[in-house]
This record gives sequence, C-alpha cells and structure tokens, in this order.
Amino acid sequence: MSKNPSVAAQAAQSAAGHSLPHESAAAQVAGAVHYIDDLPEVRGTLHAAPILSNQPHGRLKGVDISAALAMPGVVDVILAADIPGDPILAAFAGDEPIFATDTVQFIGQVVGLVIAKTTMQARRAARKVKLDIQPLPAILTVQDALAAKSYVLPPVHVRRGDAAAGLKKAQHTLSGTLEVGGQEHFYLEGQVAYVLPMEQNQWTVYSSTQHPGEVQHWVAHALGVDNHAVRVECRRMGGGFGGKETQAGHLAVWAAVAAKKLGQAIKLRLDRDDDFMVTGKRHPFAYEYTAGFDDSGRLTALQLTMAANCGFSADLSGPVADRAIFHSDNAYYLEHVDIASYRCKTHIQSHTAFRGFGGPQGVILIEAIMGNIARHLKMDPLDVRLRNLYSDEALTDGSGKRDTTHYQMKVEDNILLPLITTLEKSSDYRKRRAAIEAWNSASPVLKRGIAITPVKFGISFTATLFNQAGALVHVYTDGSVQVNHGGTEMGQGLHTKVSQIVADELGIPFERVMATASDTSKVANASATAASAGTDLNGRAAQFAARHVRDNLAAFVCGLDGCGAGAIRFAGGQVHSPTVTRSFDEVVHLAYANRIQLWSDGFYRTPKIHYDKVTLTGRPFYYFAYGAACTEVAIDTLTGESKVLKVDILHDVGHSINPAIDVGQIEGGFVQGMGWLTTEQLVWNDKGYLSTHAPSTYKIPTAGDVPQHFKVALWPEPNREDNVFGSKAVGEPPFMLAISVYEALRHAVEQARADGGVVHLTAPATAENVLKALGA
Repeated sequence: MSKNPSVAAQAAQSAAGHSLPHESAAAQVAGAVHYIDDLPEVRGTLHAAPILSNQPHGRLKGVDISAALAMPGVVDVILAADIPGDPILAAFAGDEPIFATDTVQFIGQVVGLVIAKTTMQARRAARKVKLDIQPLPAILTVQDALAAKSYVLPPVHVRRGDAAAGLKKAQHTLSGTLEVGGQEHFYLEGQVAYVLPMEQNQWTVYSSTQHPGEVQHWVAHALGVDNHAVRVECRRMGGGFGGKETQAGHLAVWAAVAAKKLGQAIKLRLDRDDDFMVTGKRHPFAYEYTAGFDDSGRLTALQLTMAANCGFSADLSGPVADRAIFHSDNAYYLEHVDIASYRCKTHIQSHTAFRGFGGPQGVILIEAIMGNIARHLKMDPLDVRLRNLYSDEALTDGSGKRDTTHYQMKVEDNILLPLITTLEKSSDYRKRRAAIEAWNSASPVLKRGIAITPVKFGISFTATLFNQAGALVHVYTDGSVQVNHGGTEMGQGLHTKVSQIVADELGIPFERVMATASDTSKVANASATAASAGTDLNGRAAQFAARHVRDNLAAFVCGLDGCGAGAIRFAGGQVHSPTVTRSFDEVVHLAYANRIQLWSDGFYRTPKIHYDKVTLTGRPFYYFAYGAACTEVAIDTLTGESKVLKVDILHDVGHSINPAIDVGQIEGGFVQGMGWLTTEQLVWNDKGYLSTHAPSTYKIPTAGDVPQHFKVALWPEPNREDNVFGSKAVGEPPFMLAISVYEALRHAVEQARADGGVVHLTAPATAENVLKALGA
C-alpha cells in the first residue's frame, strides 16, 4: 500500500511533454528498419518499369512493344487494354486515365509497364518501346492557359466589401505582378508499390503512401473488386511532404493491374529521374494585384488574381488553390478584397499536394505587398506588418472589428502581436537592421538584408468530411500495449507522439507502447496524413481508445477495493486506489482472469468546423498556428549568389507533446521553404520537357546552406482550443517562416539599388533572378 503520487510526480513520470527519441530512430540509424523496397520478396516476384510519353500533347496512334519483348528477362507489357476495371483513376475529378489511351498530355505520362524478372531489365526494355504519337498543340505556361481559358476546374471568386471603390478612395495604390515557382518533393525514398495476389481475388498492397485508404479505393476500382478485397499496409515512408498523398496511388494501381494479369507479385519502384518526370510538384503560381493603402501603411483595398499551374489534370488543385485563397491574408486584416483564382490546365505533370498545400503561395504574395508598401512609404516593413495585423480594433464604419477573415472566420486565438514583438526584441531586430544598413553603405559588392515575417496557418482539412480518425489500442496480458491508427509515419514522429499520448493515458512508460503499421484492415476509411492534422486527429482517437481500456480497468479495480472509479489513478506503471497500489501488469493480468475487455477502439471528429465550398465561407479551421522568423541574408551583387546568415524563430506549437520532434519539424520546414525560395528551380523547356529532373540540375538545400546561427524557441502558451495535450500542429506552418528569407533578400537588393523602387524578385531567388532584380 502507498499514497497516490503528487501532481508534480505524475508530470515527471509522463511521456507527453518530453523530448523522447523517435520510436524507430535507433533502428533507422542502424539500417534495421524496413521500407517497401526492403521487404522480403515472395517467390516469383516480377518487377515493373513505366513506359513514358515523349510528347507533351498528342494523339497516341500506336505502341510498338516488339523490341521490348525481345529484351532479356522481359515477361510482358501491360497497356490500357489490360485494365480489368474502370480505366479512369478513381480520383474525385475523374479526369485522369490509369494509362494513356488515345491521347498523351505531358512528357512523362505513363502509357504502360514493362514487366521483367529484374528491375534493371524492366527499365532497359521500357526504353525500347516505340510510341507513335501525332503531335497536338501544347499549352505550357499559365499565361497561355489563361488566354485559352484552359482550366482543370472552374475559376473561383471571393469578395468582401467593395475593393474597386476602396482602391478609388485609397491615398496610395500599387500594382504589380509576381511569379513563384513550383518545388519537387525530393523524398529520400522514391515512389514505390509492391502488390501481392492473395486467395479468392484478394490483394495485399505495400505502398509508400500518406493515404492507404485512398490507395485501397483506387486499386479496388481499377481491379473491379470491392474495397474489402484490398488490404493496404504502410509501416513508414522515407519522406512524403504531400507527394505521396494521391500520387502514391498511381504506382499501386499500375502494379496491381500487372499483378492481376500475370497472377504474380509485382514491384514497381521509380528511379529518381522517372520520379521527377512522372509525378507532380508544388503548384507554380502567377499573380497580378492592385493594393490600396493609407499614409500609415494600412492596407485599405486589394484586388488579386491568382493563377495556379495545375498541370494536365485536377488532382488536388481545387483544394490547393482554395487554401491559397484562405491564406492570402496571412496575418493581416483585409477590409475590401476581391480575389480571383484560376486553376490552369497545362500539358505538364499534374501538380499535387506539397507541405503547406497552397498556403505558402497565398502567404508570399501578401508579404511581398507588405514589403512593397513599406518601400513606397519609406517605412520599416515590420511597422507596416504590425499596422495591418488582425486585432480587436473597431472598424472605422463601426460594422465590427478587425478580427474576421475574408472567408468569415473569426480569429479567436490571436497571439500575433505579442509573438512578433517578442521575437523583435529577442532577435534584436531594430539594432541589427540599423547596423546592416550602415554596413551596406561601406560595402560596395556584398549587401545584407534582414526581415521579420509572421505566419497564421489554419489547421484542419478544408474538406470537412476528412476531419475524422480512428484508432485501436490493445493491452496484452503481460502489460505491453499496441496502438494502431489511421495515420501514416513519414519521419515526422506521428507514431512517437501517439505512443506518448497512449502511454500517458494508461499511466505506463513510453517503452511499453508499440505503434504498428498503418493498415486498412485495422482502421477503415482513414483520412490522409496531411493538413498538419495527423496528431490532432489520430492522437485524439488513440487517446480515446486507451481511455476506454483504462476505464474498464478502473471499474474492475474499484470493484476489488470498494471505491469509486474516479478514485483510481494510473501513473508510473502503477495503478493506485485509495487503499492499494498495484503494478499495471498485475492489474492487467487480474482483469484478464476476470474476463475484462483489454482492447478498444477510439474515434474522433474535429468539432466546431463548417464550410460552404461554393462560397468559400465558414469556419474551415479548428484553430490557427502562429509563428514568426527573423532572417538575415547576404548577396553578392556581382554574381547574384546569396547566403542565409542568421535565423531566429519563435513558433507556436501549443503545449508540445515532444519538443525535440517539434523543433526538428520547425527547422526542417524552414530549410525546405528556404530551398523553395532560393535554389529549387524547376525548368520546363519550350517543348514541355522537364530539364531539371535529377540532383545534377535540381538543387535542394544541403547542410552547408543552414546557418550556424539558427535559433528556435517555442511560444509557451497551450492551444486555446480543446486539442490533444493542448498541442498544436507543426508539420506545415514553419515552412512559411522561410518567406522571411525572400523578404530579407529583397531588402538586400533594395540596399544595393538604393533607388527606392519596387524590388521585383521572381521566386526562387536564384543567382540569375537576383541579378535581374538588381538590374530592374
């Protein structure tokens, strides 16, 4: 018998809130974990390689496979005629064929597969297939698509107030354009699927996917079977970043069609060049805007046109472009605003989800406008940003406050002003800006720049139905615990955080909990692990499942000890009643002997959210995550080269479940965003061919690009909404903190030009684009 532990002692024993190691970190470092390509292959496994279109747009008149079939090891060639089910992918728009049939629509579109005994045999033979394609006119740019009214989805307009009238009344106006490039996901583990035929027309699919449920649905649709005949499993991905939300499904479908025809297991793993050529990227955007503002720098009216380069099919372009609209305010109140969004169809790869999901493309434009206003008025850009923040200030016409977004969601948890001003002081921004401008005056070639930019990022799927999750928690008779949930692990630490939550709910050490592979036969109809909501959804579902088991055990113990169930406490691997303390293992053993249920499910759906997809109004987000970054850069005015010198970040993750993982996500997100805006340039030539399709020509940041001065601090306040452990999402919001790099580069260019004009810097800010901005 012992007394119940104190609150402080329980906190010290808890798993959540501590920087515990990633659940598979040690095994990953030792090379002892399995990705899809590491799984043991069943006897008779064959390997596939894609046959790719070599034209951006054309009529497919014939496919000559004779040379490929004569190659060593080749077993068969799979074409559209071999698809047993629907030849159109089961994507929501229904506009993408599984294999190209009568037309091809981009260079890299998959026409079929070569199947061989080894991967290299299949790849060599795929190059021998001859395609007879009659060229058709190709639309390769957003400007051409707009002129031809070529869209994958209809345009969308969102308005509040009267922007045209507001611009007429404005004390100042600025008009301009901006182009922002796309971004290759460059996950370490490329796209891969391994499909095994099972008994009675059932199928097991090992897929490197963020959305096993969608892979299941797509494969079943293509094979003409019910969903329950397809089981999809994913233990982990070697990175995803959104690129495996939908487009992992393509590989699974292609491999499944081949497995169905041949009755043998098929593995399809794209090499890096083919991965570049086949899969979509972050959407490039082009903008036109006119902004009205007053002498204090306050934005009074905005007309904005956003054109997203979607590629040849819709994929996720609709919600991506919608989120760009939602985040075109970032941290700032837009009183009179008129936004037109065009979802342009071009004859290149079909662009898809990427970390931020349209948010970065919305945020960068409004941040550029803030910088332009500051230059026009000769103000510090930070002061312009502070002047425009959401706040409780009343509107001049008395109709409300500056606290509601242009899509009619009230910003209830606003911490922007205290967060930004805290970073302003901790980074010593004002003194550094003055010192940089003094240094620049004495430096004719090298110029420095500095900027602080904030982020306000909405958390939830904008499609309300996806904001649900399920989980299973099994307690075994030795007291060990297994948790399975609908989320997927891609290195972001989701399984670690979920295990921490379950451990705390049951009051046991973290080491006693094991998270298992995502599996459609365990948790059905799970949403994609995306929208930064993986822990919010799956962590809460797992917490509820563990709570059901804990309640069963508590009811059992209170029956033994003659007390109320509320008096039972679980902590430190012990179960405490007012009279007796037992080990968790002992209680489990006794409960099993008394036929008490030791497993349960949990289900969670995000509260409060609602959204009208026609008007794009409502409350699409449960809450906002906030942050700010102060970045200092240098440019060489002779070469256009740039370097990030210092980064200070203050970011809001609520009450962190795992600070080390959260800081890692913040650092990684920032560096990835820095790459998007500096070195990662996608180039399609005038024939529609992606010239930057390998690491030799496409440059992601390296360790050498990360500044020595890279400080990350966490905002100390928990989530004001009732979220699991008081935490906030962390996957996507930090990406947009890297817009401070772009704005700091524009400050450096401004300092070099010293003409007071608008700095037009195309993103990414490659050396060439910096030189163009210097000469503008």
